[in-house]
Amino acid sequence: MIEIRGLTVAFGAVTAIDALDAVIDAPVCGLIGPNGAGKTTLVNLLSGFVRPQAGAVHVGGTALLGMDTARRVRFGLRRSFQTEQVVEDLSVWDNVQSMLDHVPHPHNQADAQVHRALEHAGLLDCAAVPGAELDLFRRRMVEVAKALVGVPRLILFDEPGAGLDERESRVLRDAIAAIPGAFGAQVLLIDHDVDLIAAICTQTLVLDFGRRLALGATRAVLDDPAVRQAYLGA
Repeated sequence: MIEIRGLTVAFGAVTAIDALDAVIDAPVCGLIGPNGAGKTTLVNLLSGFVRPQAGAVHVGGTALLGMDTARRVRFGLRRSFQTEQVVEDLSVWDNVQSMLDHVPHPHNQADAQVHRALEHAGLLDCAAVPGAELDLFRRRMVEVAKALVGVPRLILFDEPGAGLDERESRVLRDAIAAIPGAFGAQVLLIDHDVDLIAAICTQTLVLDFGRRLALGATRAVLDDPAVRQAYLGA
């Protein structure tokens, strides 16, 4: 569970997150809003790349903001980026295994953890393929697999479905939806694909100009006239 209280982030005269309060407790929660709403700022703050001017964030009852980025990773926070962080000259297996250099894990279980993550992401058949030879879809799935090793607690996915076709989006959707049950981690998903959000997120937070516009059951949120006006253009 993510608890956000009075969170404020400003860059000079621009307030990117404005006194945000939210309790996010769904296994998979969506984060949506128009461009400039503060979505990526919030994810960057949770990741440790941005510091707030005020407020508090707790994940599973543990205060997050006092941790540096490395400690957050060891705690169990994972994230993907809009540009995939795949090492071109490493195999798919080694890309995932390299994550274990940064997180606590039983050393005698390293191979088992990598195998399980690749199996979940549907990548066992290309485990030996160099990153440079992967198409966009498989690069995205490598990002999913990398997030699953070392006992994740909270995984932040930043537009993982961008550029994927319908079949690829369906595979990605199924893999993300199954993470809480298979790995015990909560997922916060940013994506402009409303169909993806509606399919796998039971709860959705909507930001607009850094403020909470809506938070609740996804279908009710997407049907909210204020959300439709601000985000869906209705």
